[in-house]
Amino acid sequence: MKHGLIRAAALAIGIGAAFPALAQDKILNVSYDIGREVYEALNPLFIAEWKEQTGKDLTIDQSHGGSSKQARAILEGLNADVVTFNQEIDVDMLAKGGMLPEDWRTKLPNNASPYYSLPSFLVRKGNPKNIHDWSDLAREDVAPVFPNPKTSGNGRYTYLAAYAYGLEKNGGDAAKAQELVKGIFANVPVFDTGGRASTQTFAERDIGDVLVTFEAETGAIAKQYADKGFERVTPSLSLFSAFPAAVVTKNADKNGTAEVSNAYLEWLYSPEAQEVIAQNFYRVNDAEVMAKHAADFPEVKLVKVDEVFGGWDAISKDHFAEGGILDQVFVNQ
Repeated sequence: MKHGLIRAAALAIGIGAAFPALAQDKILNVSYDIGREVYEALNPLFIAEWKEQTGKDLTIDQSHGGSSKQARAILEGLNADVVTFNQEIDVDMLAKGGMLPEDWRTKLPNNASPYYSLPSFLVRKGNPKNIHDWSDLAREDVAPVFPNPKTSGNGRYTYLAAYAYGLEKNGGDAAKAQELVKGIFANVPVFDTGGRASTQTFAERDIGDVLVTFEAETGAIAKQYADKGFERVTPSLSLFSAFPAAVVTKNADKNGTAEVSNAYLEWLYSPEAQEVIAQNFYRVNDAEVMAKHAADFPEVKLVKVDEVFGGWDAISKDHFAEGGILDQVFVNQ
């Protein structure tokens, strides 16, 4: 499927070079790895809405993978009209590559994040290892499972949340925070490239004691594998995880899809869409919808990237650059 989308993207690029952009009723949403289910639920609703408003049929194609890999694929030619990612840094990568405006956060409400989540835990039935917080993941008897932060936005948020917890519990001592994260990473039996592969490692291959992933994924997995009795555990502190959305203006303008692309992302903020998103265990900004689903979202202390790390530019420089802090603690990469 993915190869087919890439071939279609290459063909679209060739056509765009020869003929003027024509209005299409087809868009490609390039998204993060574990976003399949929520967009399978959302897309038919927007397609019906678009048909009612315009009289036009619409096809929404989806491409899913590790967020950072997806961003690189777009820079290399994947013909995305919109992106719905799970970390802002990957949208920034597209902006720096000239694919969309650098002020993309101003184009939609809530810094262009229609919903959000946080790194959380899923443990095996009965929580036999008594796992409750980030410090438990560094114990020698615990094997946590999460994706590689080099390729996955999910994995990066896990790394940053654990680091933020380490700072909080040690009075801002960076050395102790790094020691904690190093201990957690040393216990990971396998680093998959994306969040969905890590889910399969934990849920289907029965590897590990705790899956660390977005809270939305823990809810979906617990529901999907109800027979296995997985239990959701919310740590005492976690990191606010924005799920940014943006029109890839360079492609959308060329494809003639700017109008429908913008309408699609704006619709994600509608009460109808927010309800579907919450049903898929993502936290939303619609207060009425959140109140309705309060039982699915335990209280947790949420810290933000800007508060703890000084923003994504600082994170890129200090943590994710070659030889940065991530490389120093990633002992088993």
